[in-house]
Amino acid sequence: MRRKQVDGNSFAFLCDDIDELEHSVQESLPRVSVIMPLKGFGEHNLQNWRTQITSLYGGPLEFLFVVESKDDPSYHAVSRLIAEYKDNLEAKVIVAGFSTTCSQKIHNQLVGVEKMHKNTKYVLFLDDDVRLHPGTIGALTKEMEKNPEIFIQTGYPLDLPSGSLGSYCIYEYHMLFYRLSCLFGFAKALPCAK
Repeated sequence: MRRKQVDGNSFAFLCDDIDELEHSVQESLPRVSVIMPLKGFGEHNLQNWRTQITSLYGGPLEFLFVVESKDDPSYHAVSRLIAEYKDNLEAKVIVAGFSTTCSQKIHNQLVGVEKMHKNTKYVLFLDDDVRLHPGTIGALTKEMEKNPEIFIQTGYPLDLPSGSLGSYCIYEYHMLFYRLSCLFGFAKALPCAK
C-alpha cells in the first residue's frame, strides 16, 4: 500500500488501482444490501454503526437495521442516526417481531433478506459490534466479482493483545484451542423460487 501511495495513489488504503475510483466504474458496481440485526444499545454501538453507514462503496448500497420491536433501545438510537444521514443514505429500520422458530438474530436476518431491494446482488450480514474500514464493502464486492465461484466470504475478529504478558498468554491460548467466531458474512443473493 505504501508503494502505491508513493507512486501517486493517495487512495491506496481504499483500492490498489486509482482508476477503479472513476465515476464510470463506481456507477456500474453491483447493489449490496447490508443487514444488521440489532439488540440493545451499548457503549460503542453508535460509533460502530456510523463506520458501517459511512462506507466509501460507490455502488448502490442499502442498510437494513432489524430489531425485534420498537421497544428495543437500539430502535430509537439507530432511527436518529439514519435521520442524521437521510440525504446521503439509503437505510431503514425494520421491526421483525418476536421469533418463534429460531434465534432472534437469525429471525432478524431472515426478515432483512425478505425486505431487501429486489435487485440486490450481494448481502452483507454485520453484527452491531463491528467497526468497518471505509473500503471493506468495496473490497469484499471486488473479490466476489473477480471470482464468481465464491459463494460466501467470512471475516473473523482480530483482537490484538494489549501488550501485557497476561493478555498475550490469554490471546495465544485462544488462538491455539478455539476457533474464532464469525463477525460478518458476505454472500450472493440468490433468486428465490416461489
